Amino acid sequence: MRSDANIAGPMTDPVPGPRSETAGEDVSRETPTPMDDTPIGRAAQLAVEALGRAGEGLPRPEQTRVMVVANQKGGVGKTTTTVNLAASLALHGARVLVIDLDPQGNASTALGVDHHSEVPSIYDVLVESKPLSEVVQPVPDVEGLFCAPATIDLAGAEIELVSLVARESRLQRAIQAYEQPLDYVLIDCPPSLGLLTVNALVAGAEVLIPIQCEYYALEGLGQLLRNVDLVRGHLNPTLHVSTILLTMYDGRTRLASQVADEVRNHFGEEVLRTSIPRSVRISEAPSYGQTVLTYDPGSSGALSYLEAAREMALRGVQIRYDGHSGHTSAPNEQQNLAEGIQ
Repeated sequence: MRSDANIAGPMTDPVPGPRSETAGEDVSRETPTPMDDTPIGRAAQLAVEALGRAGEGLPRPEQTRVMVVANQKGGVGKTTTTVNLAASLALHGARVLVIDLDPQGNASTALGVDHHSEVPSIYDVLVESKPLSEVVQPVPDVEGLFCAPATIDLAGAEIELVSLVARESRLQRAIQAYEQPLDYVLIDCPPSLGLLTVNALVAGAEVLIPIQCEYYALEGLGQLLRNVDLVRGHLNPTLHVSTILLTMYDGRTRLASQVADEVRNHFGEEVLRTSIPRSVRISEAPSYGQTVLTYDPGSSGALSYLEAAREMALRGVQIRYDGHSGHTSAPNEQQNLAEGIQ
């Protein structure tokens, strides 16, 4: 975890611009005020409350929840959502594995995990049939969080997988053979619908779709839902869209509210109540090899991801007891809705 000096900073910074204080030592140039009345004081207080709340723990799923974080549209906060939800669940006491399937390796970078070309990676698991346990690394600073990193070798995996036996289910077999106990596996997919994403969809039971609160938010979503439908019909009958998370929400704009309302109206209960705000703190964290949970625990972004993880975990328990499948509309209905509001 970061020191108290590094926790300090503006609680939220929706848009870049001049600041009256900087994170860390250079606190303020104005007349000193009581600690709780300053932005840094409030952030520190929120950080303590947030981490204390995270430590309460959540009910663990009866079996490992394998969740595929997918959206072929780039820039929607997919990798950011994967690593921050994973860190939030781990801080809540769960054992979480992040599988980085994106050749860019952004999830590995954000988690502070080494992923240069000589490091054993998920490429070796998919193409060379190396056991998953031989590539998984613990994430620094977050107990219970692990990562199977991606290296640049993964860029050629799409072509190499074509000629391999059982090419669509190689990741599924690797996860099933992994012997360490896990509560959650979060798979960060590349922004495409190729063989890497198909491997993820075959391996998972749930699909989590981040949708940004911006114009064209649902562009291309119909194709993703069609692919989910195809994989369910031919390769993985348990697959379903269980969670939709609204990201990059800016409450000051009418557009963000309109997009959020539209998504909630069309997708109903799959949409988490918690939305993730547009925040510079969330964007800054990966450059320090951290999630926003350790970079700035008191920020609005960190608190939002903690709450989203809590909601997601509790929802899983509720679905288990209620006997619901976790999705409210048939895939064809979801597909038609997405196409209708493009």
